[in-house]
Amino acid sequence: MTIHIKYETLAKLPVGHPVDRLSYIADLCRDKTVLDVGCYDETALAKRDTKYWLHGRIRAQALRVVGVDSSSQIPENGIRTGGNSIIHQGDGVDIAQEILQGENFEIIVAGEFIEHIENPLLFFRNMKHTFPGRELVISTPNGVCFANTLLGSIGREVQHPDHLHNFTFKILNTMCLRAGFRDWEIIPYRFYATEMILQSRGVRRGFVVFVERCIRVVERFLPLLSFGYIVRAKL
Repeated sequence: MTIHIKYETLAKLPVGHPVDRLSYIADLCRDKTVLDVGCYDETALAKRDTKYWLHGRIRAQALRVVGVDSSSQIPENGIRTGGNSIIHQGDGVDIAQEILQGENFEIIVAGEFIEHIENPLLFFRNMKHTFPGRELVISTPNGVCFANTLLGSIGREVQHPDHLHNFTFKILNTMCLRAGFRDWEIIPYRFYATEMILQSRGVRRGFVVFVERCIRVVERFLPLLSFGYIVRAKL
């Protein structure tokens, strides 16, 4: 449903409990033909073929998945990621017609993508123009999440080296309004320390898991401090 909020400092925001990002998005793709935008991340290839790789989770649920990513590591003929899935090299903001040709996408997913691109609002508008009436699902980190506040208290900050933007609940709502989406909802998602857990062993790994669980308790009671948001929109 379309969110109606007041842009006043003390106005209460309709924020639900945080969800598991990967499971939530993958479930939305069950038995559907999916366009997966920005799905190949060279800095996180350790996740490939694990339960933490979103493209893999979508592939396991979907009827068919076509990915597009600008990575130079993707060859001209694409990367076949499964019997029902392939990733093409291309611009995720303005997707080439040869990638879209012959496909009838029911849902477009852009997981952890809009914070990397120069003009996120242009991406929203391009999706509405290209896929009217379809469903768009994006996820992006929360610019005011508790995890980064906690790290900031000890002089640290978690950011991907390619991040250009930070988003909040109200900013995402404004973008949906300006893009002219028909209706949408914004769902918070839980903190995850996946790469640190995968790269850790023994006591260090146990400590990271403990911190992850503590942060999730805070997010449960203060969802506006959740690690990120999922926007589910009707184009």
